[in-house]
Amino acid sequence: MYPVAFEADFVERRSRLSSFFRGLISIPWMIVAVFWGLAALVCSVIAWFAIVATGRYPDGLYNVVAQASRYIARVNAFQHLMTDELPPFDGGEHPEYPIRLVIAAPAAHYSRAKTFFRGILMIPVMIVLYLMLLLARTIAVLSWFTILAIGRQPAGLFGVTKTAIAYQARAQTFQLLLTEEFPPLSADDNGSSAQSSPGFAAAG
Repeated sequence: MYPVAFEADFVERRSRLSSFFRGLISIPWMIVAVFWGLAALVCSVIAWFAIVATGRYPDGLYNVVAQASRYIARVNAFQHLMTDELPPFDGGEHPEYPIRLVIAAPAAHYSRAKTFFRGILMIPVMIVLYLMLLLARTIAVLSWFTILAIGRQPAGLFGVTKTAIAYQARAQTFQLLLTEEFPPLSADDNGSSAQSSPGFAAAG
């Protein structure tokens, strides 16, 4: 049971105008994503030292990284045409938004060894992630042309994109030390143990 669930609501009818200009529309969210990414990077580096020393991920750092991960996942999904709805600029949970990254509360204890060697453990994950990114971009191009032509996104294209973006989001949480297990290849959310934390909901 993986502690990070990627949820995406499928809507077949899509906006041709929003899809056509998706690259331009995404620019403000991409700029904000840079700051979220930098914040997550700084917090995860500090958390690395904390976990190696104490076996715990400080709650404050975990909260910032979780919010950054949620925000980046939503923006990636929006860029790859999984939804036409503009993402919120904050990193809150936003259960009303059609793209959701549900992250479990911090574990009581983290493996010092898995944390210390995370850079090495990331090697196979990065290989799979590279392939998933290629897949996501290829399907996004196909979706772009399909939506412009018929105003709809086939469920098959949406499903493949969901699998790729889900892996990307989970790989990110693994890299940022939120999770310790290798990210699954499946986007199936039914087996996930992720539950939102009341503290994170309040912070978001």
